[in-house]
Amino acid sequence: MPFAEEDYIPLRALQHYVFCPRRFALIHTEREWAENALTTMGRLEHTRVDTAPGATSGTLRTARSVSLVCHRLGIRGVADVVEYEIAAGAGMRPDEGRPAVFARITPVEYKHGRPQGHGCMADAVQLCAQALCLEEMHGVAIPAACLFYRAVRRRVNIELDAPLREATERAILGARTLFTDGALPPAVRTPACGACSLLDICLPLPAGASASAYIETTALRLMDDL
Repeated sequence: MPFAEEDYIPLRALQHYVFCPRRFALIHTEREWAENALTTMGRLEHTRVDTAPGATSGTLRTARSVSLVCHRLGIRGVADVVEYEIAAGAGMRPDEGRPAVFARITPVEYKHGRPQGHGCMADAVQLCAQALCLEEMHGVAIPAACLFYRAVRRRVNIELDAPLREATERAILGARTLFTDGALPPAVRTPACGACSLLDICLPLPAGASASAYIETTALRLMDDL
């Protein structure tokens, strides 16, 4: 069943959903947003990557800001970088508007920080979704892709195996369900909250804490500060 235009999930939203469903809902349902140092640096770095010119070296064509869509799953967005390795003897480039024979297609997603924990899984799901788009668009299999982390200035190769593909499709379904229902998941504090730009909007509670106790504690702290 085809998806309506408004039902397509942005690729970047999948990273938000896996990182924290409440963050996804605040951004994509409640339309809340706030910047911090991490989001600002990430935005500036993505701008530099996206506006840099593409390049061709031998049979390798590097394209930037590539529009992607997967109609089967109802997702769309933009890839930072896609590397197209043209098969020997094909003599075509992917920007010529003609079918090309690719020996390899590799999406490369740029990230500001470093590979670690739950955030790395969220990045991998976003990257896998990009590959699913490219597979549908070009009719090819993409076995692996890359995340480039600027904090360590190196690539991390991501195998697009069955478990990651299944996790990605589950994330797409979960994000769409949450968006369609318009629900806002409860605010429970996790170790990842400290790096979230929406911390002051979300106001997550420690696990097991009650809202009334949180409000009372916050009020007492504010009174002590006066």
